[in-house]
Amino acid sequence: MFDDLSNFASSTDVTFLFALIVSIFFVLLITFLMIFFVIKYNRKRNPKGTNIHGNVGLEITWTAIPTIIVLIMFWFGWQGYEEMVNVPNGAMPVNVTARQWQWSFTYENGRTTDTLYVPVNRPIKLTLQSTDVNHAFFIPAFRLKKDVFPNRERIAWFEAKEIGRYDIACASYCGLNHSHMYSKIVVMNQKDFDNWNSEYATKDSVKVKDTGNKN
Repeated sequence: MFDDLSNFASSTDVTFLFALIVSIFFVLLITFLMIFFVIKYNRKRNPKGTNIHGNVGLEITWTAIPTIIVLIMFWFGWQGYEEMVNVPNGAMPVNVTARQWQWSFTYENGRTTDTLYVPVNRPIKLTLQSTDVNHAFFIPAFRLKKDVFPNRERIAWFEAKEIGRYDIACASYCGLNHSHMYSKIVVMNQKDFDNWNSEYATKDSVKVKDTGNKN
């Protein structure tokens, strides 16, 4: 946690940590109160039960506090959702195709790879589609997950902040070899990415010239 490898990492980790702390706090509190009341109101100390009438202040408290906590969680979630659905202008487009059991990535110049190559510190817009069943595009290090459905385009985006290689997985069971549906995302500096792209463009132009010479 808190490795900040993408623009979503920190906000997602903060939201998760907040929910985790709240959950642990209430588990401990409820467990403590249960044990406390079992000891305090056991049959030896209270051989005759007494009726307990309502306490307005207590009822307001245990209604208001959970409501406030839920609203805070909603606010964290909404902020993260808004960031994830608003793709910035100028984001580099990549078409992502899911099939049993592999990913393929197509770039603006028509190049298709089974590994995703992107420049660092640049927004990347992913247009995701499936050719067969439901899949889920998942980059754990970037805290990015998007379900992918047949006959429907889904949009996701991210901005990688550190150069490196990271796992891409399918997070939705998609058949017999679902567990093998892994790929990689390679984050490189802009110059290296441009060189990688230009190599493909050069090879493509050579093929065109060769075809022309044969004709």
